[in-house]
Amino acid sequence: MKFLAHIRVTLKPTVNDPQGKTIAQGLGRLGFDSIESLRAGKYFEVRLDEASAEAAEAAVEQMCEKLLANPVIEQYYFRVEPVAEPATTG
Repeated sequence: MKFLAHIRVTLKPTVNDPQGKTIAQGLGRLGFDSIESLRAGKYFEVRLDEASAEAAEAAVEQMCEKLLANPVIEQYYFRVEPVAEPATTG
């Protein structure tokens, strides 16, 4: 089965985010005065071919733990959804 994983990686709340602070300051200079805080992060989309949703979720969990996120300073969230395969005409 085909799946699409949406993965979001952000710094843990206790970790300083200089990139987010710089972006927030830039937006403030552009007139966006209502911003109280901003945190930067990373977003990944991964297409997988796994036997089940559970297998796809387990694979994505391993990807995050081994490469996509640094567990010391980052946290991650993901969701996995089935992808409809195009119908074939015969």
